[in-house]
Amino acid sequence: MRFNRLDLNLLMALDALLEEQNITRAAGRVNVSQSAMSGMLARLREFFEDDLLTAVGRNMELTVLGRQLVGPVRDLILQVQATVSIRVTFNPARETRCMKIMVSDYATEVFLNRVIARVLRDAPNMTLDLVPLADDAAEKLRRGENDFLIIPRQFLDEEHPQRLLFEDSYCAVIWEGNTQVGDRLDAATYERLSHVAPMLGRPRSPTVEEMLLRAVNVKRRIRVNTCDFSSMATALVGTELVATMHTRLALACARRLPIRVLPLPYELPSMAECLQWHRSRENDPCHIWLRGIMLEVARSMPSKQDLPMAPLSANALESGALQFGW
Repeated sequence: MRFNRLDLNLLMALDALLEEQNITRAAGRVNVSQSAMSGMLARLREFFEDDLLTAVGRNMELTVLGRQLVGPVRDLILQVQATVSIRVTFNPARETRCMKIMVSDYATEVFLNRVIARVLRDAPNMTLDLVPLADDAAEKLRRGENDFLIIPRQFLDEEHPQRLLFEDSYCAVIWEGNTQVGDRLDAATYERLSHVAPMLGRPRSPTVEEMLLRAVNVKRRIRVNTCDFSSMATALVGTELVATMHTRLALACARRLPIRVLPLPYELPSMAECLQWHRSRENDPCHIWLRGIMLEVARSMPSKQDLPMAPLSANALESGALQFGW
């Protein structure tokens, strides 16, 4: 099929060429031979009257026009995909799609696990693919590689729809046997002790709490870096390390580990965890259904103000002295 002399079958090849900037990889992406992809590139060059890709040393780079086409072509592909996936009716019990969610281990632990349980119950043929958060999360969203992002508000892409899921505070966590800390953790002790902190992504980068602490001129002596949030609590057991953690995650970890949860000696802003999706999927019935479940689960969580802030230990949580729903 042609539109204004352009063979629309070439759009998928153009999208692959613009992203991969390599004929061999683009051919593999659309499942054609390298020679076939070279022929498609020649036809695209003829139509656009531009090289689109030029050789620079051993690599290929986009021309000015090629760079200008990246966003519009990708948006067009996503819009076509969203259009052809629309059905008159949506039945979760019969849905077989795989929904890809980019999410941290923190949000999986305190929130998404309940969503997973609902999906497995109501949509037994649907698959959920949980992908670790990466530095290029916004770019992957723009390219439609993920159905949803669950990320802090600071990292949202303003061009795409988003909703607040829940808010959380920060707390300090230490091993129950840490003799350096009494019932309260003061600022002097916090800065004197060694810390465990997460570094996420590739390249590995500090997380939100590190930026917030730097903003109030707090410098930590970080001795252990973890690759996720949950392992901080495990790593500090048997040591005199201190971790700065999301309160919801710290309370969950305190149910299974010999740790104490203490208020931070500093006032830090709340962390807002949000849900975001590509604008082309705003009216997708499957997306609407799954978004509805996630928002319903989020509404059932205790508010940040209802989270206990007194010094807590595993024994206190196990005794049932504190009761609040998750």
